Amino acid sequence: MSGLEHLGIPGGDYLREALTNCSDPLAAIEEFQAENGILLPSLRPALPFLDLHGVKRLEFHSSVLEELSERLIQQIADVANSDDKDRYKKLEGLLEKSFPVIKVASLRPVVMTILKHLPKIKEEYLNQILEDKELYAEAATEVKRQIWEDNQALFGDEVSPQLSQYIKEKENSLFSHENSTSAFFVNSPKMRRQGEVVQKLTHMVGKSVKLYDMVLQFLRTLFLRTRNTHYCTLRAEILMALHDQEVNEICLVDPCHKFTWCVDACIREKFVDSKRSRELQGFLDGIKRGQEFVLGDLSMILCDPYAMNTVALSAMKALQHCINTDTLPRENADLQLLVRMISLGLGAWDMIDSQLFREPKLEIVILTKFLPYLTGMMVEDQIRAVSVKLQDEILSPLRSPVNLYLIFIRESAVASMLAMYYALQV
Repeated sequence: MSGLEHLGIPGGDYLREALTNCSDPLAAIEEFQAENGILLPSLRPALPFLDLHGVKRLEFHSSVLEELSERLIQQIADVANSDDKDRYKKLEGLLEKSFPVIKVASLRPVVMTILKHLPKIKEEYLNQILEDKELYAEAATEVKRQIWEDNQALFGDEVSPQLSQYIKEKENSLFSHENSTSAFFVNSPKMRRQGEVVQKLTHMVGKSVKLYDMVLQFLRTLFLRTRNTHYCTLRAEILMALHDQEVNEICLVDPCHKFTWCVDACIREKFVDSKRSRELQGFLDGIKRGQEFVLGDLSMILCDPYAMNTVALSAMKALQHCINTDTLPRENADLQLLVRMISLGLGAWDMIDSQLFREPKLEIVILTKFLPYLTGMMVEDQIRAVSVKLQDEILSPLRSPVNLYLIFIRESAVASMLAMYYALQV
């Protein structure tokens, strides 16, 4: 049965039976047309004119159906977007009457439009759509979201190709020979969020906190499995894309929202200034007892290569500020925070893997010994540059870093990160 029979409208089965059991097939067809054609008296005399012009009845009825479908779809949208407090009740009533014909391809768009505009669809309808591949493929994302919320494996299958595409695009932009590595960091965060994958994922999530949490869980799992920091970038980009779209249902419940927003502003300006530095420190110091798990997500936000690049470059500027003002690195509060953030970002994988949500202990010798030695090398570079300009005959010879510097790089991830940025600066 096509579904028409459920509504008391004779369909293909009825016509087949009528033609099989009749003595005059042409008379049976005419009777069927008279009973089931458009019941409009003024139309009857006009139909023979269409016959004379070679317009088939199928073409005529199809065009009428198309026109009426478009009008009905528009009216459904108008009802859904109206201020009528009973609008969803009206749509549910309409759905109950029309759902039996969902398998009739020509009528399906109308039923799908009603489903799309309903915030809560009955489970029996969702199950029927899920069981039929064709219906599921044609269903709007708004309908699929309601299916995905109770079917994590299916949602994972839908999201997985998007995540793979995202990683592929990121690695192409980083490693392709056409782009210099510096071009990787050129695009602003807002421009990056306009990418196809991020937009698709935010559309799939919509306003559903449940689906958003599932996506975050997928990202954490993949980050643990692969150690690929591009998953950390995507974690921040999805949240900020939802922020751009003002999806407050999600932004207000994600405890990392304001921290990520602040980091995003720093990446955009390519610098962590003193004001933002105090804000970020407030977020890190304000984590309450029992909410330590938030550190796992904060560390992922800082592990994002764009965030790490901004924080490390800001740390190099802070060291230069120490040189200009004759102060020690341990006396610079902004620098202390930047080093703390680098440490938290670099410890993201271990923290999420161990599920021990506490900040990695920053060894004080980084501030009291390693950074002073690093600033000393920066001063020597500057003296050498001036001496070359003055053509000074007594140029201080280049010397290898002391053994302690090499030990720091070998033993401390923070020291090796800062040493790498110093090397890049040189």
